[in-house]
Amino acid sequence: MSRGGCGQTLRGAAHPREGGRDHRDEGTPAAFVFQLLPALLGDAMTGLMNPKKVPDLTSAEAWDDYNVGKRIAVGKGPAWREVRLSVFELPQVTETFTMPAVTEPFIAWAASGHAEFEEREGKGAWKRTRVKKGTLFVTAGGAPYDMRWRSLGAEPFEAVLVIISTPLFNAALEDVFGAKAADARLRDVSGFEDVRLVSLLQQLRDEVAASAASPLFVRSVGQALAVHLARNYAEVSDAGSEASGLPAFKLRRVTDWMAENLAEEFNLARLADQVGMSEFHFNRLFKRATGLPPSQYLIRLRVDAARRLLRETTRSVIEIGNEVGYSNPSHFARVFRKETGLSPSDYRRQI
Repeated sequence: MSRGGCGQTLRGAAHPREGGRDHRDEGTPAAFVFQLLPALLGDAMTGLMNPKKVPDLTSAEAWDDYNVGKRIAVGKGPAWREVRLSVFELPQVTETFTMPAVTEPFIAWAASGHAEFEEREGKGAWKRTRVKKGTLFVTAGGAPYDMRWRSLGAEPFEAVLVIISTPLFNAALEDVFGAKAADARLRDVSGFEDVRLVSLLQQLRDEVAASAASPLFVRSVGQALAVHLARNYAEVSDAGSEASGLPAFKLRRVTDWMAENLAEEFNLARLADQVGMSEFHFNRLFKRATGLPPSQYLIRLRVDAARRLLRETTRSVIEIGNEVGYSNPSHFARVFRKETGLSPSDYRRQI
């Protein structure tokens, strides 16, 4: 829904992501965006933002520098050249902040805790998912994300974050897909559970605590991890086919325009013209990339904007409805209730 983000071919240099995030949590909006769990890495003080300017893309080695939480362990030395592991203590609440993308396959594992996370790519709609102990996120990387989250309980959080080197993952793709490895890509998958994957991550988590990590052991577990991802979360598709979804730059062009023109009447032909496609073709690829048809995606953007205005301003419900594209107050109230479970007035009273 990221990603909604788009997928990434994992052979050679990084390409714009082309497939949408697979949200295993059926109660959350599909798409995303994935680098969700880095939102867990905010500072313990609500509202603290990234301490430095955030680039769109950074290296695996520098990625931790943009986190604003407390890192309690990290893999260092020759054992961790192909598999990078960091462990963070997680705050109770974080305001919106941005994390840069990495080009390598990325895994996030919630080792403890329970929270609600939101993420978005660019100016797209916020995507929500519930995180509990054992929740996993996998992403092919490729685009920065805005994130925010809040704890749903008192249990402390620990996040284990693993980045697999591209050469190691490419070797796994060749092992699994053979001659088709060049067309294989890792899917973005959010909010799922995988006992075998957690077992491998736990072994790496234990090894990082050792006084001297074994290069042979870390590489062996890293290889098993890469093969497990290739077998279960990668797929082969023709880069030129509809299965690949919209190219990232075209998707961003359309979603940014939608976010900046919320009050405009929905017009599928106008959106399709922006990326040079027929309405039928565009509608199909947009839904494949984000998990939502364009019309529903616009509704999600409008309701997200309305929620923000209800929280942050004293403007009337009618004024807010007009600003986000609903001149009929009754229609605005029906749409808002369908998306949130509350009327606009009830939503404001609960803040």
